[in-house]
Amino acid sequence: MKQTPALMFQGTGSDVGKSLLVAGLCRAFARRGLTVRPFKPQNMSNNAAVTPEGGEIGRAQALQARACFVPPHTDMNPVLLKPQSETGSQVVVQGRILTSARARDYQALKPALLPRVLESFDRLGRDADLILVEGAGSAAEVNLRAGDIANMGFAAAADVPVVLIGDIDRGGVIASIVGTHALLPPEEQARLKGYLINKFRGDVTLFEPALALIAGRTGLRCHGVVPFFPQARDLPAEDAVALDRGGTGSAPSSRPGALRIAVPRLPRIANFDDLDPLAAEPGVDLTIVPPGRPLPDSDLVILPGSKATIADLDAMRREGWDIDLLAHVRRGGRVLGLCAGYQMLGRRIADPDGIEGPAGGEAAGLGLLDVETVMTGEKTLRETAGADLATGAPVSGYEMHVGETRGPGGTAAPMLRLADGREQGARTADGRVAGCYLHGLFAGDEFRRAFLARLGSRADETLAWEQRVESTLDALATHLEAHVDVPALLDIARRR
Repeated sequence: MKQTPALMFQGTGSDVGKSLLVAGLCRAFARRGLTVRPFKPQNMSNNAAVTPEGGEIGRAQALQARACFVPPHTDMNPVLLKPQSETGSQVVVQGRILTSARARDYQALKPALLPRVLESFDRLGRDADLILVEGAGSAAEVNLRAGDIANMGFAAAADVPVVLIGDIDRGGVIASIVGTHALLPPEEQARLKGYLINKFRGDVTLFEPALALIAGRTGLRCHGVVPFFPQARDLPAEDAVALDRGGTGSAPSSRPGALRIAVPRLPRIANFDDLDPLAAEPGVDLTIVPPGRPLPDSDLVILPGSKATIADLDAMRREGWDIDLLAHVRRGGRVLGLCAGYQMLGRRIADPDGIEGPAGGEAAGLGLLDVETVMTGEKTLRETAGADLATGAPVSGYEMHVGETRGPGGTAAPMLRLADGREQGARTADGRVAGCYLHGLFAGDEFRRAFLARLGSRADETLAWEQRVESTLDALATHLEAHVDVPALLDIARRR
């Protein structure tokens, strides 16, 4: 059987722009009439997306699927690691939770996952003209090479050629490319078919001597020097590294009359792309508050999603953010909890089966909503639509949570009525504190405008969020077409 054309993009390090470049190339090739599919063998991220069949994959692969004009599918990211602690993660395989494992235990598990990874890759290829594969972290992590399924281990097992991506913005890009090449054994060096330089600023002619030096040391061809693409801020970030470099409104702009929104940066913050549409509103100052700083005076505090609700609630208390939040409410401020943030707002959270980690446990909630959460049962993964009961505005998005939240607060005053007739979430009688499980609320223009109006702020009527994401993907594809030898990349993939 003829192999489906495929090309893998591996980085010289983390956060070099692999996800963004693959998304842009997916759109570029799809616009040429090819049936394209994205693929990432192993991802580590707490930003996840729900697929139509009820599984979960990394948010970046869902964006890449969108760039290909197709729905996301669990085969596009067969292994997803969702960190729960500094040394352990929940392991999601083909969209479903397999286990939780510490880092050393996961290293032993990886070889058993390779057949599942190859199975997903082969299925994707049956209906595709081209598969664009994204690696994870660095291609030169030789200490983790045994049993690798994320980079060269997968490339060798699937016989896929590789192009390196280096990030010039962080400095040291020459050394990172030459050093990566030098650390690989000869058979893996032979799999490299060139490289791309990403996030370039300035006069590209000044970099030409570097290209000659890299060619002399590695024999690799440069397939493009990609200028920095500032519109990337309008696309959902893959993981919390984006917050470390100032993504999603990490600092207030002190615009006169702006609605002030504060979001505590939880250690295991998840799906924070929920906040992107709010941060894009010109009348909103959205601040991600880092550890070590109090919650600032604000109009609204949003408690975001988390991969470890009880642990992050404990972190909130260590930071003193619980005291700040209660003072904010006493002053008449508003609070919205999303998913784990909703759970934290209740009276109690119990994890009797250790779903969030082997320790399990129970914790008193913040006590602002009259509900309780028990972490039991199957993980809820579904696309959802309905209406916000306070404004009547339509809502849509997805649910991704473990546990059930119940109590008088949700029965007497739910936040949402869903299309299937269920009521979800809870709010106080005065409506100042509310929470729900629905991710993606603010991507809906009608709801976002109604929500901001209730807080006394006027939304930008010209901001159509989903349309902005689409236009940004198109702009990214055009950007790459201008600076990357796209036909050469396609030729490499076809000569696989």
